[in-house]
Amino acid sequence: MAHKKEELKEGCYGDDVRKHLLEFAENGGYEAIPEDEREKWFTRFKFWGLFHQRSGQESYFMMRLTNASGILEPDQLRTIGEVARDYAKGPVENPEFGNGWIDLTTRQSVQLHWIKLEDVPEIWEQLESVGVHSRSSGGDTMRNISGCPLHGKAEEFVESGPLLERFEEELRKDDALANMPRKFNISVSGCTVGCAQDSINDIGFEPATKELDGEEVRGFNVRIGGGLGGRQPRAATPLDVFVRPENAYEVGRGFVELYHDYGNRQNRSKNRARFFAEDWGMEKIRETLQDEYVDFEMHTAGEDFRSKYTYNAGRPVEDGQHDHVGVGDQKDGRNYVGLSVPVGRLPAEDAIELADHADEYGSGEVRLTRRQNPVIVDVGDDDLEDLLAEPVLEEYPPEPSPFERGAMACTGTEFCSIALTETKGRMARMLRWLNRNVELPDDVGKIKMHYSGCTADCGQAMTADIGLQGMRARKNGEMVEAFDIGVGGGVGENPSFIDWIQQRVPADEAPGAIRSLLEAYAAHRADGQTFRQWVEATAEEQLVEFCEPEETDFDAPYMDDAKQSWYPFAESESAAAATGEESAAPSDD
Repeated sequence: MAHKKEELKEGCYGDDVRKHLLEFAENGGYEAIPEDEREKWFTRFKFWGLFHQRSGQESYFMMRLTNASGILEPDQLRTIGEVARDYAKGPVENPEFGNGWIDLTTRQSVQLHWIKLEDVPEIWEQLESVGVHSRSSGGDTMRNISGCPLHGKAEEFVESGPLLERFEEELRKDDALANMPRKFNISVSGCTVGCAQDSINDIGFEPATKELDGEEVRGFNVRIGGGLGGRQPRAATPLDVFVRPENAYEVGRGFVELYHDYGNRQNRSKNRARFFAEDWGMEKIRETLQDEYVDFEMHTAGEDFRSKYTYNAGRPVEDGQHDHVGVGDQKDGRNYVGLSVPVGRLPAEDAIELADHADEYGSGEVRLTRRQNPVIVDVGDDDLEDLLAEPVLEEYPPEPSPFERGAMACTGTEFCSIALTETKGRMARMLRWLNRNVELPDDVGKIKMHYSGCTADCGQAMTADIGLQGMRARKNGEMVEAFDIGVGGGVGENPSFIDWIQQRVPADEAPGAIRSLLEAYAAHRADGQTFRQWVEATAEEQLVEFCEPEETDFDAPYMDDAKQSWYPFAESESAAAATGEESAAPSDD
């Protein structure tokens, strides 16, 4: 029997949803949707990037935008900022971030909150006038495609832009493939640093080389079945396939069609592509692709560059690029400037100002990274110093502290129905507290600390130096917000997921535990040893001992109120636990 979600999608999904959404918007908005049909329409709206926010926030929506591999062309960031300024405002201000902002996501896109349904036609008109849209950014479909944020700007071993563009224009826009068994993530890396994180995608293309007919050919190796969430993370498995760049689209489309045709539509907790890949196995998938979906002879895998991957790989800074923060060289002699936006939340006015600076000092184009940060590109040498002197870059510096540089956070209970803890505000406070209270060795340029509000792991806690996952715990007879704390995650040549060393630590005791752990790292590390390397070399019993929870002077609001008391209308109880289902307004793509 098909899952209930399949019944809700039946009869209207994909492009057809748009006209109904507009009709509701033009005839009263939220109130125009019959109460007994809201669950059905909210499920369908997700395909067009519109997510109803959690209980207590009835009539408000989150809108997710889509821009393949993080490219925002001139005027696009400015228009998004103007829409956020004018429409993305809640009934009360967030005490940490105010009102009217954008969230940068872990799949190189943007989310807007507090959207009213009746405003959607005008919002779409403004966004689409500059080429920004929200189609296929949510629901059971192919989500925003991730790639090297600097493709076409920085050096690549194999050019990835044409493949990314073809996936966007021909595959994601094919309405016949709109209704997938579950969400589906595609990534393409053309560089040798691994920045598209192919190991945690449903299908990933990574640069490789192979000798064919006596000639060394550049192309892609293919991996499938990667993903996080539900405490059942999987690193993508090599499919043992090498493709020339001109054949890569057909293999990618073939696996999408195979999963669309054969994927499980009954059990949503076991029907992501990673479970499909595990159930079928690589040999059967490869043979089925060859027999039913691909019309050229596929080659076995070539030699990849995973041993050179440095992006979030836990390697020393001098080994190479581990994120896109800072000033870097473009292949045309100009510069890019990657900024640090802690937890990915950017006030609308600041987004507009950054767009102005991108116009003034660069080409106007801005790239978004998988670490919730923007990159201004095409900055000439003569303009670089003036850009770096702009006041807004003091707020979002290209040389942030190690904690700010490594921070990511999901949406949390602020908007998500399955989250167990508040995330972004608490993480912002923790970063300031750690900056004041922890001294790291001079050669430690980053500590990657990721915070997810529940086991869905939209904040990618599983791939962090220090991963935090929202829980609930009892303290002094009261139920309070808490974390599980894990260490040692990362991608790269050998992706690893964190080991949990503390469980259900009350939120006011977690910063003390993290400080103690980092002080132990600073005291006991070998020369040049990164945090991930130190964790791998340290016994688990010692790590547990080092990470001892303690109360400090850290201010931990919302300890007893998972719905956040600063929302005067959000008085209902939070969800008891993450269910593995897609949340009302998740922060991932």
